[in-house]
Amino acid sequence: MVQPLGHLRLCAVNIDGVMLEDTFSPVIHHFLVSRGVTYTADIERSIFSQPRAIAGRLLAEAVGGGLTGEQALDAYFEERARHVEEQPVRLSDGAVELVERLRAMGLATVCYGGLGKDHFDAFLGAYAGLFDEPGYICTNSFRPGLREIAGDHFGLEHHQVLVIDDVARVGEEAGRLGMPFIGHPSSFEHSFQRQLMREAGVRHVVDSLRAVDEELLRVLDAEAAASASGH
Repeated sequence: MVQPLGHLRLCAVNIDGVMLEDTFSPVIHHFLVSRGVTYTADIERSIFSQPRAIAGRLLAEAVGGGLTGEQALDAYFEERARHVEEQPVRLSDGAVELVERLRAMGLATVCYGGLGKDHFDAFLGAYAGLFDEPGYICTNSFRPGLREIAGDHFGLEHHQVLVIDDVARVGEEAGRLGMPFIGHPSSFEHSFQRQLMREAGVRHVVDSLRAVDEELLRVLDAEAAASASGH
């Protein structure tokens, strides 16, 4: 039997880019580049993990030409629908095993992301039993949502919650809050998330969810305990 972790109580796992393969980066990149926009780290950083209304406004501003934020967002989701028809959404390699491993080590688990719960139900509904109530938290109205997940939903201190996400902005917020974080940046060739995580000082970055193994989890548990005690 695996010895439970001593300090961490919950792991919040992002849905798109962690549990599911990244289907957002390629579409955002194509949306902008196909409209003559030079794709940069600054543009990517500004748009990712924002509430939909803000992301839409930023897309519209980047493209120019008089689009409203709502129109840009509608056009983006139309392109994404076409993209996932050609390249269906898939579970990330090792995702289910990751959640099973987290639970075996005594952690509660919850999934979160910017889309509605119907997105979770469609692609992870078969694995809903691996997550604690409420199972999935839509963070669109309060992104990145880490404070709300920890405190409002689970009544935990920040240092008791491990976050796994593919976006550097979330890692930055975790750092500000003193929340343990594992970055899983997109493998998309034009993605800047790995670079942005490095610039943000994210210390634990993995290429594979299988790398989030017992050894790494125990390191994070010890770091969180030391941080909580002021050492």
